Amino acid sequence: MEFKDKDVEFKHLIDTIHSYLPKAKCDDVTKAYQLAEEAHKDQRRVSGEPYILHPLAVAQILADMKIDTTTITASLLHDVVEDTSYTLDDLKKMFGKEVAFLVDGVTKLSRLNYRTKEDQQLNSMRKMFLAMAKDVRVVVIKLADRLHNMRTLRYMRSDKQKRIAQETLEIFAPLAHRLGIFNIKWELEDLSFRYLEPDKYYDLVDQMKQKRHVREEIVNEAIDVLKKALDEAHIHCEINGRPKHFYSIYKKMKKDNRDLSQVYDLFAIRVIVDDVKDCYGVLGIVHSLWKPLPYRFKDYIAMPKPNNYQSLHTTVIGTRGQPVEIQIRTWEMHRIAEYGVAAHWRYKEGNQTANKDAFDEKMGWLRNLLEWQDTSNPKEFVNALKLDAFSDEVFVFSPRGDVIDLPQGAIPIDFAYRIHTDVGHRCVGAKINGKIVPLDYKLKNGDIVEIITSKVGKPSLDWLNIVGSSESRSKIRSWFKKENREENIAKGLDALERECKRLGHDWKALNVGGRLGRVAKQMNAGSEDDLVAAVGYGGFAVNTVLIKLLELHKKDLQKQEEKTNSLAALEKLKTKKPVKHNGTGILVKGEPGLLVRLAKCCSPVPGDPIIGFITRGRGVSVHRADCPNVTHGQNDVDRLIDVEWDYDGNERFEVNMEIVAYDRTGIMAEIMATLAEMKISILSVNAKTSDTKNVTIHMGISIKDLAQFEFVATKIRRLKDVYAVERYTGGSQA
Repeated sequence: MEFKDKDVEFKHLIDTIHSYLPKAKCDDVTKAYQLAEEAHKDQRRVSGEPYILHPLAVAQILADMKIDTTTITASLLHDVVEDTSYTLDDLKKMFGKEVAFLVDGVTKLSRLNYRTKEDQQLNSMRKMFLAMAKDVRVVVIKLADRLHNMRTLRYMRSDKQKRIAQETLEIFAPLAHRLGIFNIKWELEDLSFRYLEPDKYYDLVDQMKQKRHVREEIVNEAIDVLKKALDEAHIHCEINGRPKHFYSIYKKMKKDNRDLSQVYDLFAIRVIVDDVKDCYGVLGIVHSLWKPLPYRFKDYIAMPKPNNYQSLHTTVIGTRGQPVEIQIRTWEMHRIAEYGVAAHWRYKEGNQTANKDAFDEKMGWLRNLLEWQDTSNPKEFVNALKLDAFSDEVFVFSPRGDVIDLPQGAIPIDFAYRIHTDVGHRCVGAKINGKIVPLDYKLKNGDIVEIITSKVGKPSLDWLNIVGSSESRSKIRSWFKKENREENIAKGLDALERECKRLGHDWKALNVGGRLGRVAKQMNAGSEDDLVAAVGYGGFAVNTVLIKLLELHKKDLQKQEEKTNSLAALEKLKTKKPVKHNGTGILVKGEPGLLVRLAKCCSPVPGDPIIGFITRGRGVSVHRADCPNVTHGQNDVDRLIDVEWDYDGNERFEVNMEIVAYDRTGIMAEIMATLAEMKISILSVNAKTSDTKNVTIHMGISIKDLAQFEFVATKIRRLKDVYAVERYTGGSQA
């Protein structure tokens, strides 16, 4: 397989940067590339390509989005800390705090110990979002990283492809949508669709190909008619066909149970003009040329989406009687639609603080989420992201005309808590479009919501089951946590005892030795009382707490049983007659006074199964049980005797090993240095080279047992150019 040339790719990256930042100094970008190339020089991706091509591809994706050089520098280094010996302190000294912070935000938590792969993924996700709240460029790099990984996913195993594609569809594509980076969002969705539903994906691709010619004719005819009318109105514009994305079409077909011919915006046109006034001028001309479809007009200029997307959308009956969707926007709106929050850094080299207030407002959704979610519980945090930040939205109005966006399924209580926490706590009723409605009424787009409050109003536990926003749920739980602590503790304790009894367990037997306190620490719930109170107000499920309590109970019983067995074994040993040790580390069963020696032919060490062989005049020779010198001597079977290891860990035993390596300068010195670092004594060395430029090294070393030999062998195997390390039994016979 032929791979891209890394130097050509780097030159292309620099040329792209200079195309939109002509005066930019790329010294740090060049230095970052050189460091990454050196750090990753011995690493390859699953495809077999040199690893440096991955950070280069990520940097190119960002450069195509016209982002600042600081972000591109960090993208080139984004895997250095995770996969090589460089540390964050190294990067901080060489590139500064800003670059180091971005790299740290993207770096996974792979060097820590987690019980499951899911725990690691969730904690890495939580870390990324916490960093993103301080600097959104962290997640922009991560999105570019995920996009290149998805582009090269075909080299992975099928199960990994589906797992990564599912995570991309659930987290990263919605995140790109929430940040308004649509050029990445669409591609992530289509690639995920391809791996999760390959049959449906390729079937849709075939259908689209079959109708491509007709579709292009309809779109081109509409463009010609519209271009002529706009030229006559002296409106300067650019008109082109808007690409349709497979996953978007598939979702519409699935949602409305339609076939491809019934998807209205399959034929789509985008008009880009110079200013907002011209947007509405184009809209008027479009509606004078073709009849608009009712309920298919959306004004996202007057009411932008939360991700700051702005555009006019209308669907009309085109020249051949086919529905055609037309989007109308300014160049600035188009830039934000393509790059979202990443557009904040375009043309801002050295001035990233520009428009900071407007930008902070765009990121308010994330800061609200972080403020009201327990970020110490990564699973709950990621679930809250999926429910709130990444779900479909509903737009409603306050009585003053302010637009409030809420998750799909939100109710008036969610609206009240979004206005202010105290408004939510004191909510007793609601009016929708001037009419009183129940508090569990599902809000719809365009509803005007008015909240009725009372000084004596307070939340109800039932609200936890009906609100549609995790922000509201967190605020309700917080109120119960503060207001009714004693009552919640009593409720929680009662619920735990009742459930325990129902399951056939004794609560007092379960809750001994501070076990509930240990469960509270496991669940990051604070003290024992905090945990019980949380159960009382619905913060934790009763069964979740009981399962963890039962696990601790079983572990404690197991430890007690092991301790009892150990004491019994110790008492049994005390009753045995003392055995005479011979100082060799070997005990000959039944004959403690015999002379014992270890056979040189197989060099047994503690941990090896062993057998004794009675020699003529030299006592008992001890061999490994699989030693050919013993197993082949069938005529002398009556001279075999049972032996066992009997040493205190202070003895040392000789073992021979064979190392096969590439015969390069310094290989022997590296092996010797590794053994010296582990404080292993070398008793003999013999090396022999071959015609294949390999060297075979026979080495005798002094170790305490088989486990230590395996550890030594593993360390040497990890050395560069070492091919094999094995026990060697080529010595003399006993």
